[in-house]
Amino acid sequence: MNQRFTAVPKVVATLVALLPLVAPARAQDEVAAFYKDKQIRMLVGSAAGSGYDIGARLMARFLTQYIPGNPTFIVQNQPGAASIIMANTLNNVSPRDGTVIAAAINGMPTAPILEPDGVRFDPTKFTWLGSVNSEVQATYVWHTSPVLKLADLYEKELIVGANAPGTTQVDFPLVARAVLGLRFKVISGYDGTAAIHKAMETGEVHGMGSTAYASLKALAQKNLDEGRIKVIAQWGFRKHPDLPDVPAIMDLARSDADRQALALVIARLEYGRPFLAPPDVPPARAAALRKAFDQVVADKAFVAESERLGLEVLPINAEAVAKLVRDVNATPA
Repeated sequence: MNQRFTAVPKVVATLVALLPLVAPARAQDEVAAFYKDKQIRMLVGSAAGSGYDIGARLMARFLTQYIPGNPTFIVQNQPGAASIIMANTLNNVSPRDGTVIAAAINGMPTAPILEPDGVRFDPTKFTWLGSVNSEVQATYVWHTSPVLKLADLYEKELIVGANAPGTTQVDFPLVARAVLGLRFKVISGYDGTAAIHKAMETGEVHGMGSTAYASLKALAQKNLDEGRIKVIAQWGFRKHPDLPDVPAIMDLARSDADRQALALVIARLEYGRPFLAPPDVPPARAAALRKAFDQVVADKAFVAESERLGLEVLPINAEAVAKLVRDVNATPA
């Protein structure tokens, strides 16, 4: 009799110890039940064929393996206004149940500061999933350009193609012109990087003010290898390993004020290719999406396919991306 009663507390203690394991398992079962036979929409805030688009479609292909319930994906491009159109849709129209996620260009989280007109979202409220990499961006020209090295930009005008304000294609050269005196002339309104490359090859523009070096490699490696495209400058807090001898824009800063102005815009490169969902996604589903993202960027097959496509994988987790977004948006006016 005494042995039987002595065993009861041990049984209770064992059950109590198991409780922390039961809740996550139940939550995962509920997430799997929700996503089973469902379709997730992946909104892409850039044009089809861009580096962001290529990366988003690859991410969608792998995410289905890791989200409980294995939902299918459909990718929809919503280019325009530096992903502001897509972000407005995500915030104000899309369901907040975990059936819509998005791939934004890296300028979107700073849009409320730099391009507030038309912004109907608070980037700090989004459900951030993580970023595939931190970026180094490149200023590059077609080989017939009148500007073939960065120093030429103090004396000669360089006409660069761009998508829209809020993108690095517009923001970076305009800041370089205002802060450093580099003679960029920005022609915006192109649908995406591929369209700018066509304009560059026909002589309509001379080159690109700034875009991801990874995108350049993905879209134009042959032109790079054969010298038809020349990288004349790079943007970032560190140099890209491929570009050790290419000058860094940050090195041209002449004062602390110059460095602060450049750092404000360059900070977005630290969350180079971010993925997100609307605000208020149910916590268990948000956790499942974040975990799936982390598993994808650690998947050797995903990394290998990214490398084949010329896309770099240097992942940043959801917590770090969210902190960067909060920090940037706390910049004093």
